Amino acid sequence: MRLLLTALLGLTVSLLAVPAPSATATSGLVLLALTSEPARADEPAAVRLVATDAAGVAVPGLVVGVERLVDGAWTLVQPVTTDAAGAASLPVTASREPAANLLRATYPGDAARPPAASAEHALSLVPREGRVRLRGPRTVVDERSATLRVEWAAATGQPVAGTATLQRRLVAVPGESMTPRQRRRQPWRSVQQVETGADGTAVVEVAPRATFRWRVVAPELPWVTGARSRVRTLRNLPPGIPVRLPAGAPRPRRTLPPQQRAVGTGANPVVTPLPDPVWNHMRGRSWRPGCPVGRSDLRLVRVNYHDFDGYRRRGELVVHAAAAGNVAAAFAELHARRFPVRSMYRVDRFGWSARLRGADDYASMAAGNTSAFNCRQVVGNPAVRSPHSWGRSVDLNPWENPYRSRHGLVPSPWWAGREHPRYAWRSHQHPVVALMRRHGLRWTYGRSDNHHFDAVGGVRGRPAAGLPERLADLLTGDACGGVCK
Repeated sequence: MRLLLTALLGLTVSLLAVPAPSATATSGLVLLALTSEPARADEPAAVRLVATDAAGVAVPGLVVGVERLVDGAWTLVQPVTTDAAGAASLPVTASREPAANLLRATYPGDAARPPAASAEHALSLVPREGRVRLRGPRTVVDERSATLRVEWAAATGQPVAGTATLQRRLVAVPGESMTPRQRRRQPWRSVQQVETGADGTAVVEVAPRATFRWRVVAPELPWVTGARSRVRTLRNLPPGIPVRLPAGAPRPRRTLPPQQRAVGTGANPVVTPLPDPVWNHMRGRSWRPGCPVGRSDLRLVRVNYHDFDGYRRRGELVVHAAAAGNVAAAFAELHARRFPVRSMYRVDRFGWSARLRGADDYASMAAGNTSAFNCRQVVGNPAVRSPHSWGRSVDLNPWENPYRSRHGLVPSPWWAGREHPRYAWRSHQHPVVALMRRHGLRWTYGRSDNHHFDAVGGVRGRPAAGLPERLADLLTGDACGGVCK
């Protein structure tokens, strides 16, 4: 018992010997806090500073620096002095970039107080309403470019520098038809990213090969809301002159898809030997064993032309090697003078015709298709081989320029007594007939076979010397009683 009392007495003395906390150890500590009201970019935000001691008592008369993070370094914005309530306020312009809106308050300390710094505080942005406009022409000629201008700004006028997206939606393809439902179901597709500069604008060059609707989609940024421009339609126009058929003129009975777009500038005629795919497609259609010319005698002529809609297409004709230059030059001038051609598919596309014993020229004419070599019999006279079998004959725009066969006008009698200065001819003085004649392609049978031309090497009279005898007879009509189509 005596030992226990002695131990308790010793503990009490030890506790009394521990010194009490110093009043000055915490009285000099300063706590700094920053708050602010949300603000719009480029406008001042009201920032409030509060300084207290460790007990939460306001510290008046304290000079505190408010700093901002600029390019990764803290930079003094403004020193402030706390009032009687330990508070101070100052305006700080809100930046568009969140990283530049980071603040802190610092106190360097003095003899009575140690240095202090507040926790970092970020200004809160209220986004402005964003607006984006798309300006530009309403039309563009096919194969040319159009300039579109993007203007991105806040509703209050401040330009927006950033990355927007240019989008388009298909409306119409030249030569192809689309129903309203098909147009509505076309998706919006992103074409490219557009960078607007400090003035909020960007210029974009586009060269659409069809009619599209265009728009710009601007994303949401920290200081401005997202936006989408109004839709702008840019109509694709033909470089040539579209054909305007007379009232009541019938259309071809067969419809062909538009051929591929023109390649290169101008007519760009290219003459080559027959490639394997072309020759393989011809065999059993426009060529068969026993024909008067073979593969080595023939050439493929690829040339650009203006179709009836005024667009430039790339066509193909198979002709004799000796006539390839004449044909290429003639069609190059047709292109240069913008005389229209309905289509220029190789006649093999229409398959074999038992009654013609060659490719189906009836079907080709019914489509208004321009063609050349076809080892077959004369239309309406199966006892005679056609001049087309030698690859020196060309049928140009047959629908509007019918042939008077033994069983009537084909492919359509409507045009028999009509002509047009660009695509239907009924005399030797017609511009197209004169053009073909200049290039050694004679309008052999005149109005009896309006669409038929022959490469004979001369302008008038009998065929030039050097032609096969049988072909020379055909080109005078002697072998078939007048016309050998």
